[in-house]
Amino acid sequence: MRKIKVNFADKGSGVFFTVLRKRVDEYFLKNKLSRHFNRAMVIKTIILLTAYLLPFITLLVVKPSFPLSMLLWSVMGISMAGIGMSIMHDANHNAYSSNPKANYWLSCTANLMGASIFNWRLQHNFLHHTYTNIIHIDDDIEDKLIMRFSPHTKVKWWHKLQFVYAFLFYGIITLYWVLLKDYVQFASYIKKGVNKNTKTQNRVVFSRLILSKLVYFFIILIAPVFIFHLPVLWVLAGYLFMHFIAGVILTVVFQLAHTVEGTSHPLPVNGTIENNWAIHQMNTTADFSPENKWLSWYVGGLNFQVEHHLFPGICHVHYPEIAKIVKTTATEYGIPHLENSTFSKALYSHIRMLKNFGQLPSVNEAIG
Repeated sequence: MRKIKVNFADKGSGVFFTVLRKRVDEYFLKNKLSRHFNRAMVIKTIILLTAYLLPFITLLVVKPSFPLSMLLWSVMGISMAGIGMSIMHDANHNAYSSNPKANYWLSCTANLMGASIFNWRLQHNFLHHTYTNIIHIDDDIEDKLIMRFSPHTKVKWWHKLQFVYAFLFYGIITLYWVLLKDYVQFASYIKKGVNKNTKTQNRVVFSRLILSKLVYFFIILIAPVFIFHLPVLWVLAGYLFMHFIAGVILTVVFQLAHTVEGTSHPLPVNGTIENNWAIHQMNTTADFSPENKWLSWYVGGLNFQVEHHLFPGICHVHYPEIAKIVKTTATEYGIPHLENSTFSKALYSHIRMLKNFGQLPSVNEAIG
């Protein structure tokens, strides 16, 4: 397994990020605001958790008809994606609260999805946020079974149709995460040196991973069938439907930030990326639908991905205002701020990118 040996060059406007950070700091000081949660964030947290737990409790207690039960599972899928984007995501970046314990317990909402917090932090916080869109390091753009997300990997014949079948594939992402991905990543990150724990520490982490999975599957699948006597096929159908909905939502939202037209996929030359880290983030990340307040509320500000990548430690409720500062500063320094004005434009751009990646030969092959 290859080790990570990539650095960022000093080339690029280092002054840009210095000035930007100063202006963002001044914004919070001038308005006497915390960088973390506010009342609106607390209300959102209560709403999303309730929208996930209440339908499940209703399924167990009321035992509704199959159509109604599927409706409840679908609400759980929508809520599960919302929890992942709005609560778990901020908490794992230590952005939700200034209290580390509060962030830890809120990050444990990942367990509601059957996911590992430990792997998430390594994949997302470290690999994705540091090495965005760099192939073979950023797992988010690594080829996945029948999908190609980078111009630097080999094109297969079936990739020509990936813009058609992509969204069906997206629907199994969270299910794969729960069933296999955590174990694959755990082993992979040890071999790559991303996981720097000792063997003793990793035994503890792995034990917790197994235990959390067992508890999750007992609550979500075993208990409904064997304790509350719900029809097993109904439970399985609902569970798969919930994950399909959550998988599509989560994957699409994250892909609209990095796999759209305009974003770059740079390769390191002699182990070095051509720009400094901040400029790299500006070139590989895009915002979408910034004026849609309802969308921003639901996706946890992930439509402001540029701002999130530059300031991951700031709670997403502040991103709409931070975006104004980022845009102004980027314009002053002649740095592009990538953005699709609406969700539909971002979605169509993503589909076009999938189509292009499915037809174009890899850059490496073209050069060779």
